[in-house]
Amino acid sequence: MIKRLRTTHPLFLILVLTFFSVALFPHNSLAAKPAIKRVDPALKKALAEAVADAKSFDDQFEAEVWLVDMSARLKRFIKDPKERLTLLRMVHQEAKRADLSPELVISVIHVESAFNPYAVSYVGAQGLMQVMPFWKKELGRTDDNLINMAVNLRYGCTILKHYLKREKGDWIRALARYNGSLGRTKYPEKVMNFWQKYWFVDHQ
Repeated sequence: MIKRLRTTHPLFLILVLTFFSVALFPHNSLAAKPAIKRVDPALKKALAEAVADAKSFDDQFEAEVWLVDMSARLKRFIKDPKERLTLLRMVHQEAKRADLSPELVISVIHVESAFNPYAVSYVGAQGLMQVMPFWKKELGRTDDNLINMAVNLRYGCTILKHYLKREKGDWIRALARYNGSLGRTKYPEKVMNFWQKYWFVDHQ
């Protein structure tokens, strides 16, 4: 486990400020695929409200500390520091908006698209979180671009949160629903394994 860093240590504060001055200035999934012709009305309502919400997330210092930590871990997958920070800020914003763990959302992205925002699966799922494009038609938002990271994360996090609520906090079943594989554990176990291996943070 990775223990939470102390944010009051002077050396730590210097390291955080130095990082941001340098960085900021110089599988094929069936995710969110419901039964044909049977769209979950509660999920449709949640998505409609989410995509209409334009509020931005105000990062606190704790979020900046999280960005430093996650950026170092993400380096093996995304080399450019600005690209890493852009993605991580969006993930943190959308995960918190949906009341999800940002680290778990990163784990889902890792499994779904390997951090490729242009990924398209053989069934047509698109983007970072492999969202099925039929949702745009359902919401009357056919112009939404699921390859756009912010849009994709908004859809994906809202869908994942809906399934988590539906399954009363059972992550295994919620992740299986997200993947369209309810009743099987291969996909949830893969996400959880990636979470433990790459992205877990002890917030206690």
